[in-house]
Amino acid sequence: MRRASLRRRLSVRDLLREALAGVAARPSRLALTTLGTVMGIAALVATVGLGQTASGQISGRFDAANATRVVVEASERDTGDSSVRITVLPWDADERVARLAGVAVAGVFAQVDTGDAAIRGLPVADPGGTVDHDIPVAAASTGLFSAVNAILSTGRFFDAGHDGRADQVVVLGRYAADRLGITRVDAQPSIFIGDRPFTVIGVLDSTSHRTELLDAVIMPIGTAQDLYELDAPSALEIRTELGAAQLIGAQAPLAVAPNNPELLSVDVPPAPGTLRDDVSGDVNLLFLALGGLALLVGGLGIANVTLLSVMERTSEIGLRRSVGAARAHVAGQFVVESVVIGFLGGLIGAASGVLATVGVSALREWTPLLDYRLAVVAPILGAAIGLLAGLYPAWRASTIEPIVALRSS
Repeated sequence: MRRASLRRRLSVRDLLREALAGVAARPSRLALTTLGTVMGIAALVATVGLGQTASGQISGRFDAANATRVVVEASERDTGDSSVRITVLPWDADERVARLAGVAVAGVFAQVDTGDAAIRGLPVADPGGTVDHDIPVAAASTGLFSAVNAILSTGRFFDAGHDGRADQVVVLGRYAADRLGITRVDAQPSIFIGDRPFTVIGVLDSTSHRTELLDAVIMPIGTAQDLYELDAPSALEIRTELGAAQLIGAQAPLAVAPNNPELLSVDVPPAPGTLRDDVSGDVNLLFLALGGLALLVGGLGIANVTLLSVMERTSEIGLRRSVGAARAHVAGQFVVESVVIGFLGGLIGAASGVLATVGVSALREWTPLLDYRLAVVAPILGAAIGLLAGLYPAWRASTIEPIVALRSS
């Protein structure tokens, strides 16, 4: 009768009061135990928030360096007997696409076959050792440098006059210049391709695309036609206005080769929306994995501390059992204590994660992006972790017999 009466009197309010009293009785342990959950939830909220923010910034910066680049090349087609390369890029391909609305600048590019002609910085080989260099030679129209966002370290680019007159001038990529020992152009240095002298008018420092230009000797495309019988350009580089790449990618083949546009291969950037989804998915997946690992560590911390608490409070458990507390009452108290610890950790961790996201975004001058539902669900998630972490210690506490607990104490 007394046990039945005790069960009726032990309401949910009583159970919660007992659990809160047990948690508050050891504030230092509460702080250390809660810290694990705080770190786990904060890591989850912050990593997901920063992942969403970073993906937003990446898609926002999907600009002229990538989103505005369109490349048109001749492609290979199977003619029945063999697969041959059909060259359909005309010499004025850049001028044709320049008429399209949305094209900022365009230029053509080609590799030049100079035969066995060696490249050297002197007109004759040095008797003390060879000065021949195996450096690739490229040809470009004047618009190519702007299309690939080329930057000079010294000198100037060749212009339409050099191209039209087939002048023997070149621009060196910085690595090619280093190999040829040319660091300045104010004295009009020359290099030799075979027996032909070429005046170096500039040194290329960097490009956003076509990085092979940094290793090459670059001459006007008119010069390559005149001296080396260049057949046709191999690629057309187009830089479009922001947002016009998809349209230009569809129109460029018709503008360049209206009779057989299918013989052209067109490389266009993905749509910004697709990129945003891909980046967001990849970044969030990585950060969710890291946040989940942190939550696992926090849950193990709660389970460990709760189990230690059961061992330390053996005499208390035995006393409660001896005055009529049932196994369910003892187990329920420890489960509720774990849930309270997890909820507090989730609440503080959610706030910390949001503050971390906003703080990092402010330092980086980003626009913070965070799903508010995650901040709301985080305390509930912390409570669920506390529940799972407290099940085993609670079961261990409920199996302690009163006589054994009192005797051991």
